[in-house]
Amino acid sequence: MLEANDLTRAQLRRLLRKARSALDAPAQRRAAQGLYRQLSHHPRFRRARHIALYLPNDGEIDPRPLLRAAQRRGKATYLPVLNHWPRSKMVFQRVRAHEKMIPNRFRIPEPKRSRAQQRKIWALDLILLPLVGFDRHGGRLGMGGGFYDRSLGYRDMRKNWHKPTLLGLAHECQQVDRLTMASWDVPLEATVTDKGWY
Repeated sequence: MLEANDLTRAQLRRLLRKARSALDAPAQRRAAQGLYRQLSHHPRFRRARHIALYLPNDGEIDPRPLLRAAQRRGKATYLPVLNHWPRSKMVFQRVRAHEKMIPNRFRIPEPKRSRAQQRKIWALDLILLPLVGFDRHGGRLGMGGGFYDRSLGYRDMRKNWHKPTLLGLAHECQQVDRLTMASWDVPLEATVTDKGWY
């Protein structure tokens, strides 16, 4: 576990991205299978009907085994799609097995934009979020673009709104002792790695 005390968020991001990118392909595959075992039979995953995930990029832990399991079980699955305008927002769009993807402006694959296939974020049951760093207190350090935080900002105004459940997904090497949360950071219910829940 990394001690975050004297590091800026930018320094933390650099160190943690380097750590997860250092994992070779076999280690990434083992981590994806471990993550699948941690989540696929958990009540949070089993009960959810509308689940948003992501496609891995930059060494992120791979949730695609969970995506395929959700689709096999008849759940509706969604991926983030970046807005053309405003460029700082994203929406969640339904994706089906074997759907063709196109790269977005960050070269991350996403489904071809279709307003009819999009679902409001508060109508999702579960969002599995990527992250750069996490702590045991629900803290999440993202890539710095603020896409998830802005999309989930409505929760500040609706304190009794419990949907969707937010679970961060990460490698063990991304854990830090304590993250300093910014006012706009949206806390997670938990972070799940291939080894356990935090």
